[in-house]
Amino acid sequence: MGVLLALLSAAGVLFLGVGLWVICSHFLTADIPAGISHPRKLRVIHILFQLLLTWGTIFEKLRICSMPQFVRFLHDLWPLKKDPDVVVTDLRFGTVPVKLYQPKAPSCTPRRGVVYYHGGGGIIGSFKTHHIICCRLSKESDSVVLAVGYRMIPQHKFPTLVRDCIAATVHFLKSLNEYKVDPARVVVCGDSAGGGIASVVCQKLMENPDLPKIRAQILIYAVLQLLDFQLPSFQQNKNVPLLSREFVFHCWCGYMDISPSWKSVVMKGAHLPAECWEKYRKWVGSENIPEKFKKRGYRLVTPEPLNEDAYQETNHILDLRNTPLIAEDKVMSRVPEACIVSCEYDVLRDDSLLYKKRLEELGVSVTWHHMEDGFHGVLNTLGTGYFQFPCSTRILDAVVRFLKGL
Repeated sequence: MGVLLALLSAAGVLFLGVGLWVICSHFLTADIPAGISHPRKLRVIHILFQLLLTWGTIFEKLRICSMPQFVRFLHDLWPLKKDPDVVVTDLRFGTVPVKLYQPKAPSCTPRRGVVYYHGGGGIIGSFKTHHIICCRLSKESDSVVLAVGYRMIPQHKFPTLVRDCIAATVHFLKSLNEYKVDPARVVVCGDSAGGGIASVVCQKLMENPDLPKIRAQILIYAVLQLLDFQLPSFQQNKNVPLLSREFVFHCWCGYMDISPSWKSVVMKGAHLPAECWEKYRKWVGSENIPEKFKKRGYRLVTPEPLNEDAYQETNHILDLRNTPLIAEDKVMSRVPEACIVSCEYDVLRDDSLLYKKRLEELGVSVTWHHMEDGFHGVLNTLGTGYFQFPCSTRILDAVVRFLKGL
């Protein structure tokens, strides 16, 4: 009995110690901008998120399970909320699990189709974390929504995630009649890493003559380039929850199978040769960002001389499946119209601004919504009661309006 009490006491002390460390770390490092509504809510959400990551890291150090597996296990314990107006079906397209959302009300004509790729940097995210989003999207836009459950790290790295999403999308496009979807109104949509996937899918499938053309792409605070960690939004929002620059780099290393030891080299821009920076500057350079987005502070960082070893280990970031923003004009000019959602307090804000600029200059129609009080991951607060942010509803409403206008 004494040994048991000692173990329980030790566990309690450890639990309390980890909690206190996370709380102190949050208040010492997290930056909650004044422009974010309900800052206390964001603080609580961020502390809970950091607790998950910290305990996951502890379990990983103890070799019990990996951090991503631990976090996904816990966030998937949350029960799904059923909507009586939406029929949800679990399916498999080959080996890729998918979840189909269909409005329960009958329709005399084929419905719009939306393929949704969830975010999470290949580390977190699942059907459950995005269930409410997909359910609401299906119900409010009267669309058939297909959520794709792609494989993630640590077991599966680049390019598995993209391959799974393309395979599931192709299967869906070939089966539209089965799900009563209008082949002229199929849209790809995603948030964060999922938004980047949506962009890649458009580029990869636009030349396939055997498939229906994708009608539009919806990119919600999407990851569209993996080259530059010193864009204005990366500097301004590097410590803003829920996505810090440090965590972006962690996801980048995990998915791309790159050693974290290259961090200082990457932050200095020494992982790519001068000719690469010069070639892509016209598309990725900070001069393409409107000046009003630099007012909160920005210092131009000139890339340092090339570290050849780092380049050899990281040059696959130039693959268009990782950085769709640098596709040639002949590709970008032919992608479907886009609905782009960006958030002011998001390290990835400038990815959206750069992508928007490229599309508009090439004559591709763009509908842009910028959330002045938004932060990365805010859409996932939808349907969480007290923790829901008004911004999440505005994003969903903007996406629904765009879909209804197609």
